[in-house]
Amino acid sequence: MTDRLYVHVPCALLEQLLPLLIEQQLQPEIAFKWFDLDRSPAEVSHWGRQLADAGLAVSVHAPFMDLNPGAIDPLIRDVTRRRFDRTLQLAGLLNARLIVFHPGFFRWHYGGRDELWIEASLRFWPDFIAQAATQNCRLMLENIFEEHPDTLQSLLDEIDSPWLGHCFDIGHWHLFGQGTLVEWFDALGRHTCHLHLHDNHGDRDAHLAAGEGSADFAGLFKIIDRLTLKPSATLEIHDQQALLQSFPAIAPRFRD
Repeated sequence: MTDRLYVHVPCALLEQLLPLLIEQQLQPEIAFKWFDLDRSPAEVSHWGRQLADAGLAVSVHAPFMDLNPGAIDPLIRDVTRRRFDRTLQLAGLLNARLIVFHPGFFRWHYGGRDELWIEASLRFWPDFIAQAATQNCRLMLENIFEEHPDTLQSLLDEIDSPWLGHCFDIGHWHLFGQGTLVEWFDALGRHTCHLHLHDNHGDRDAHLAAGEGSADFAGLFKIIDRLTLKPSATLEIHDQQALLQSFPAIAPRFRD
């Protein structure tokens, strides 16, 4: 087992993959979709006990389709709040150490008024941060459509909580980011507690193994090696065989 490294596992496949995870000592980041939130507490608790008995830590990826914690429309924020609240409940049953959320920002929606998203987000997160602290579970905001780190930096600097941090996703940065890795980590390095590791060719979110695309993993690892705070990471590779083949090469970087 590598304490700071997880592997992507869709919730729908968790029951099927549990024997493999336990045998190979792979810690799952369990990716929930909206319909997975209807699973019974008994089922989710059972998974949590099996993973804990095997000595495996758990992280969670929250649903994200159609959701936006920084939405201007209060009804959209309310639906997002209900979905995220349920995610925290299930994460608690799994004894998850962290939950990754998509922040919901897309600059074209706001017509240059980025502060509207920031203001709505500042109102959204405090209740979740308080709940996360009671569960000893950190919340991570993952870059996706952000071209620059400014909006995430403004939000995280203002909240400034150890329970809310940044998940740097190199695949999304490679697709959408316009600034350099150095600029991104200069802005968000102190908030960066988790990484999503997957590759692509800059044309689609392919979720390939590192080296199968053209993302700058060498540059990322050079920066990570210099960070005072050592982040955890998830191999977010969608092909199971490629994930298993990639794990031994990446794992040593995330051993304490």
